[in-house]
Amino acid sequence: MARLEALLAWGGIKRDVIFLILSGLALGASMFELLSLPFDPAWIAIVLCGVPILLEAVHGLVTAFDVKADLLVSIALVASVCIGEDFAAGEVAFIMQLGALLEELTVARARAGIEKLVRLTPRTARRLTPEGEELIDAQQVRVGDVLRVLPGETVPVDGVVRAGQTAINQAVMTGESLPVDKGPGDEVSSGTVNQFGSFDMVAERVGEDSSIQRMIRLIQSADAGKAKIVGLADRWATWIVGIALSAAALTWLFTGQLIRAVTILVVFCPCALVLATPTAIMAAIGNATRHGFLVREGDALERLALVRRAAFDKTGTLTLGVPRVAAVVSLHPRWPEERLFSAAAAAEARSEHPLGKAVVRCCRERGLSIPEAAEFQMLPGRGVRAVVEGIPLLAGSAALLEEAGVFLTPEGAAAAGACRAEGSTVVFLAAGGELVGLLALADTLRADAADTVEQVRRAGVEPVLLTGDHAAAARHIAARLGIDQVRAGCLPEDKLEWIAQSQAAGLPVCMVGDGVNDAPALKKAMVGIAMGGVGSDIAVDAADIALISDDIRELPHLLGLARRMMTTIKCNLTFSMALNFAAIVLAITGILNPVVGALVHNAGSVAVIVNSAILLAWNRKKTA
Repeated sequence: MARLEALLAWGGIKRDVIFLILSGLALGASMFELLSLPFDPAWIAIVLCGVPILLEAVHGLVTAFDVKADLLVSIALVASVCIGEDFAAGEVAFIMQLGALLEELTVARARAGIEKLVRLTPRTARRLTPEGEELIDAQQVRVGDVLRVLPGETVPVDGVVRAGQTAINQAVMTGESLPVDKGPGDEVSSGTVNQFGSFDMVAERVGEDSSIQRMIRLIQSADAGKAKIVGLADRWATWIVGIALSAAALTWLFTGQLIRAVTILVVFCPCALVLATPTAIMAAIGNATRHGFLVREGDALERLALVRRAAFDKTGTLTLGVPRVAAVVSLHPRWPEERLFSAAAAAEARSEHPLGKAVVRCCRERGLSIPEAAEFQMLPGRGVRAVVEGIPLLAGSAALLEEAGVFLTPEGAAAAGACRAEGSTVVFLAAGGELVGLLALADTLRADAADTVEQVRRAGVEPVLLTGDHAAAARHIAARLGIDQVRAGCLPEDKLEWIAQSQAAGLPVCMVGDGVNDAPALKKAMVGIAMGGVGSDIAVDAADIALISDDIRELPHLLGLARRMMTTIKCNLTFSMALNFAAIVLAITGILNPVVGALVHNAGSVAVIVNSAILLAWNRKKTA
């Protein structure tokens, strides 16, 4: 259905473009009398561009008594035709349809995000019964059912692990970059991915109550509650129509000249007013595109100029989302750091765990040799066991070492605590039955993240960190970036609630994120900006703007561009209104006739377009 609507919308845009081209040619032929036809060629523009305006005005007035700018244009069209000023009628219709086309191009919207999120919902589940294991539709799972989840499968419903050890990728729900170990008694959520060992779970929340279904509803409700900026011409339409009709009626009454009244209606047509906003938006979108932004919502830049807080997700946004070895700590004199690192990489060489792969990758990047390991054994949710250079090694959690009779020393516990305080995940290494060291792994901060946050603050926007990661990791990253306000351990609904509270307090929020778990917040925020390169398709579809290059250094430019665009729009509006009122005075005194009046306010429209086009070359750094 969404694809069909998109095709119909694109077909309508192509039709409007063709009509405008034909109308423009017809108006040129009418002005210079290039064609010998039994009727004025301007009638082509009146029919192709004017009739849709008439129909829209009648529909809005009759069905909802909604007074829009189209109503005044329709009155001016009819009045011009009645007194034989066909060119003036055609020119007004052409300009108005051009503005409508530009506006339509800027408000094109994508609706594929929710469909993609629905496809993440597990279709099947493995239910355990006294007769054995059976594959059923996920919708048939009931509370209390015992389910089995194999490696690589998606968790079908929310529940609690009953048996087995594993590691779960929870990025879809929390945005955490590293998998989380799970064992008996731990909760698991639908939509998350089981990476390693199989486990049995008891279903607790199923169907519409599951986590993934709640996220779908969050996105839908956030989108429905987002306020849209109304075009200024339509917002002032009632006053414009009232003033124009009153001025025309009084002029006719006191001068007795109908042509002056019609001229007032023609020059008061808000063509420049209608073009003031969409032309500036189109130019700003072109500028943003050159700086790596894809603006997906037409009024997104208008809303961005209003934001007072920028909420950043951590993983994949301010960080690269790739674990790296941050520290190697030796706890034994015979195991210096290089030997410890090489041995850990050897033990993890055949591991499929992201942490194990990170250890091997970072060891190779340092140029260290990795010896061959024997008797490799993967222990899901705990670590690995192997024999390296004839020495039995254990690499993994403290629980794994304790099972083998190896306990943490006070020195080891203190080193691990210090690493965890900086947001790192700790991998312990035991050799020959004793603790010899540990490796600390952490996400990598983007090199330009701190400067970007500072530039955002200088722009008058308060940076905030919203993340699903643990408090220690969040505080450590925030301290390095200079972010004062931190919210850690956030689920999608927590981010949504914080944004709603902030905006209710009069502090519009710009949300910057990359994961599926950020999608509801991206929808709810005044403006959502998704990382287009590393971000999920669902996050990109939920956002108003996508940063294709993932270069967050451009974010301050976008904020400055949005405000510059609003300044341009205000200048356009002021100029167009001043020109209209000046033209009215001239029309009342009889200096302007309908054709000249149409040309004057056409010149105003051109001036607005030229002023907006300056935005294409605007650069924040050069301006500063």
